[in-house]
Order: sequence, then structure tokens, then C-alpha cells
Amino acid sequence: MSFQVFGIPVSRGVAIGRAVLVASSRIDVPHFFVDPSAVGSECERLVVARDRVASDIALLQTELPPDAPAELAALLDVHLMLLHDEHLVAAAQNWVVERRYNASWALAAQLEVLARQFDEMEDAYLRERKGDLEQVVERVMQALHSPDESPEARWSQVASRSSDPNKDAAEELILVASDISPADMLGFRRSIFTGFVTDVGGRTSHTAIVARSMDIPAVVAARDASRTIRQDDWVIVDGDAGIAIVDPPQIVLEEYRFRRRQGELERERLARLRHTPAITLDGQSVALLANIEQPQDAAAAIEVGAVGVGLYRTEFLFMNRGGQLPGEDEQYEAYRKVVEAMQGLPVTIRTIDIGADKPLDRMGLNELRHEHSLNPALGLRAIRWSLAEPVMFRQQLRAILRASVHGPVRILLPMIAQASELRAAQEQLARARAQLLDAGRAFGHVQVGAMVEVPAAALSLHLLLPLVDFVSVGTNDLIQYTLAIDRADETVSHLYDPWNPAVLGLLQTIIEAGARAGREVSVCGEMAGDPQMTPLLLAMGLRSFSMHPARIPLVKQVVLRSDARRLQTEVGRVLQQEDPQAFSKKVFEGA
Repeated sequence: MSFQVFGIPVSRGVAIGRAVLVASSRIDVPHFFVDPSAVGSECERLVVARDRVASDIALLQTELPPDAPAELAALLDVHLMLLHDEHLVAAAQNWVVERRYNASWALAAQLEVLARQFDEMEDAYLRERKGDLEQVVERVMQALHSPDESPEARWSQVASRSSDPNKDAAEELILVASDISPADMLGFRRSIFTGFVTDVGGRTSHTAIVARSMDIPAVVAARDASRTIRQDDWVIVDGDAGIAIVDPPQIVLEEYRFRRRQGELERERLARLRHTPAITLDGQSVALLANIEQPQDAAAAIEVGAVGVGLYRTEFLFMNRGGQLPGEDEQYEAYRKVVEAMQGLPVTIRTIDIGADKPLDRMGLNELRHEHSLNPALGLRAIRWSLAEPVMFRQQLRAILRASVHGPVRILLPMIAQASELRAAQEQLARARAQLLDAGRAFGHVQVGAMVEVPAAALSLHLLLPLVDFVSVGTNDLIQYTLAIDRADETVSHLYDPWNPAVLGLLQTIIEAGARAGREVSVCGEMAGDPQMTPLLLAMGLRSFSMHPARIPLVKQVVLRSDARRLQTEVGRVLQQEDPQAFSKKVFEGA
């Protein structure tokens, strides 16, 4: 009988196949007290198990394929960080010494302590890291109970189920699990699975992050999926709606097969626009730039025809390193690789934007516990953090200046709220130049821009524009701060609305102010990559969009079909509406 399982859509598209279930491998934990003479050996078992898991993860890191998403490597780093944190195995040893719990019982007891602390965290991103902790502990448990088992044995069992000789070789498979660890995701990438459904997870969980980076249809938080879906059931994963349809009627199956094929044909057709300049019907040139996070992402930007990098998020160089932050030379090499890979196209490098949903871990679990007591979105983040750490800030600025020798580079300062922050940052930039001169190191000329992410910057932009060469609008944070919505909090995330009239009004104010001052304005948030928003942004006068490389063909198609002058005549009416989205769709239909 057909039924539907509802969850959270985290990666778009349609996948159809037979279900392969990965049952939860939670191990039954034996509970017994050890003899005092065995305390030392039980403590040693914990260390040996931890080291075995660390070795397994390190091996996985060395075997990552060149095209593996950067997020997957970062998540393996997170698991290593948690594994070596003193509040895990060392604390579990205290249970053995003080209570004489056996090793497995001690580890389970410590997990409960840490899990409660994660549950109490206010920040949704940090709460979801509990899933990573549980997976790390599970792997240590497996090492305790099966010390001779291959680290990939569990995955091999899943793979063997997916290679049943009685099945059609062309039949696609859907992975259904309670959760999927980063290690299993590596196996998932190498397999023939074309989609997955998990019981748990959220928009910022590791499964969601990796699914988006791999462009694989996925639904998470489908609460009872692994218990209600049976082995070999037909499953449709609708990554757009967040639904898994189990044993669908033939007519539904054919409809989704048609949708999937249409999607494939559309991607092939859009790929042919790669070398077509983004020019509107009335001759307006539009710059379509790429947002990237790692040096290797530059190749994807070139592949889809981006005319530059509009946002290089450098904070990912700093995260998940267990306190070993990158030095000037390491940063310079990363920035140089991007600049050279873009083959003379401009690269906008944003200085480190740490804080809020991107915490900079230095001490592991201890730092996470302390950080949740603050409001990270309103705290020491982005330019505030950089100005509070001037030595590290100048180090990054020197690395960027050195990289500018290899091609056109622009520096973007995040979360500017007032002119005094701009002046302070430019003072640090001047000192960084002087330090390079003193050291005899070469550097080039860079333009300096400010990110407009808070309403204060948008409303006082006339004071900021004389101090910069360009501005870039971070719509994700601008929406969050304008509407007082934590976009990572699922209890209020439905109120996060890019079409809110107040948000659109601020955006129009920014674009008009930039035009009056002769400064380029770009939008680099999710709004820039949303084809439904493209006609309105063109109507407002925006001519520079920066987005995930995968979104560029979709937006370019809309640009090529748009008459910017005609659109401009309608923008005033759109901004006056209570429901701008519905009205915009009506007046811009076929634009």
C-alpha cells in the first residue's frame, strides 16, 4: 500500500529506486563493575579503541577522491576533533576509575552527560553537532566490541545488499537510514545510490550539507522512515517538497520519472549557455559571479561560465582545525590557487566571517559548551572579531595582498555596521601593506568593499559609500536581522521570508544609493541564486549577482529572457504590495 513520509527538503531533485535499509547499529552496552585490578586495562581499552577509530578516519581522509566535496573532509575533521577531546575518552576513564564501570558503560555514561549539554544549547547549529558526537561514540563502541573488524565492514554489508545479482543492474537504489555518518557518506558517494532518506537531521546537519554539495536528492528528519519503509520498497525521493513516496501507484511513478527526465534535459540545455554572455533583451549586461568556499571550487565556477568570484568565504580555511589555525603562507597559497584558477577573472575575497552559524573551534567540546550561552548572531563575529584580533587580521590581509600579484583581487569586509569599523579595517590594511614593504614582499593593488548585512548599514549607506570601492549585499543575514528571525532555528525558520516588503524596501534603498554614488552593488546571498527573484532584482537595477555555481545557468536563462527596462516600470507597484511574491509572479510572468 502506498504512503508518504514527510521530512525536510535539503537537496533538490527527484530520485527513484528500491530502498536499501541500513538498520541502526547501536550496540547493546554491557553494564557491569570491574575488579579494581582491571581498572587499568579497561582504561587502556578505551584509549586503544579511540586510537583505532582515529586511525580509520585518518585513512578515510587520505583516500578522499579529488572530487569529494570540501564539506565531507571538514566533517571528518570535526569527528577527529571530537574524538580527541579530553571531555570524551579521558572523562570516560574517570567513570572507570571512580565508579569501576566497564569501558563501554563508562563511554555510554559520558555520552549521556555530553548529549544533555548539547540539547541545552540555544544555537540550532551547535545542537545538531550532537549527532556527530553520537556517531563518534558509536564508532568507538564498535572498536571496543569488535576490535578486529575492518573499519569499513558495516559499509561493505550495505554495499553487498545493493549488489544483489538477482536485481536489474540498471535499477537505482535509495539509501534509508536513521542517520548517515560522514564516513558512510564517502561510501555513499562511491556507490550506486541516487538519493537518501534519514530519520533525523536538519537543514544544517552534516547529511544536509554534504547532500547539497553532492547535488543528490535528499530528505532528512523523516522521523520514522527507517521503521516504516521496508527493504526493497519502491521509493520516490522528492527533494523539492521534502517527501518520500513509498510504493507509489504506477501513474505517480511515471509522473515522477517524467519530472526527473525533464530535469536532466533542462540541466543539459542550460549547460549549453556556458559561453553565452548574460545580456538582457534590451542590451543590459549582467555579471553572474560564483560563491566559493575552497580553492578547488574555482573549477566549478569556470565550468559554468562565471565571470569571476563574487564571494570567497575564507572562514572555511580556519574551521575544524582543532586550534591549529592557518598561517600567512598557508592562506596565501589558498588564495593564490583561486586567483590563478580564475584565469584573470576578478576574485572577491571576504575576510574571515567567524561567529553565528560558523563557530571557530579552538578547544573542542569545552568551547562549544561555553559558546551556547551567548547570542552568537549578535556577538563578536565577522569584522568585529577581526578588529578584536588585529594580529590575525593583519596576517590574513597580508596573505590576500600577496595573492593579488597573481590576478585581480578585491577585499570584502563582512558585517560592516558603521563608518568607524570601515576606517579601523582600512587602518589595519595600511599597516599590513607597510609590513609587506618592510619585508620586501610583493603585493598588488586591491579594491576594498563592504558587506551590507545589517539594517544599520543599509539605512546609513550614504556614510559608508565614500569609504569603499563597492558593496555586496549579504541577503541571508539582512533578512535575519531585519525580521529578527534566526534562520537556523527550525521553530521560526518558516517566518524567514526574502519577499517581506521591509526586506525588499531595504534592498531597493541599497541599490539606488550605490547608483547615486557611482559604486557597484552586488548581491551574494541565496536571493541572488533564486530565479524567481531575478526579474525583481533586475527591475531594481541590480547588475551583479553572486551565487553557488550550480545556480548560474538557471539565473542566466532568466536574464537572457528579460527586458530590464520594461521590468523597471513595474518595480514600484511590486514594492507596495502586501504579498510582493504573488504580485511579482503575475506582473513579471514571461519577463
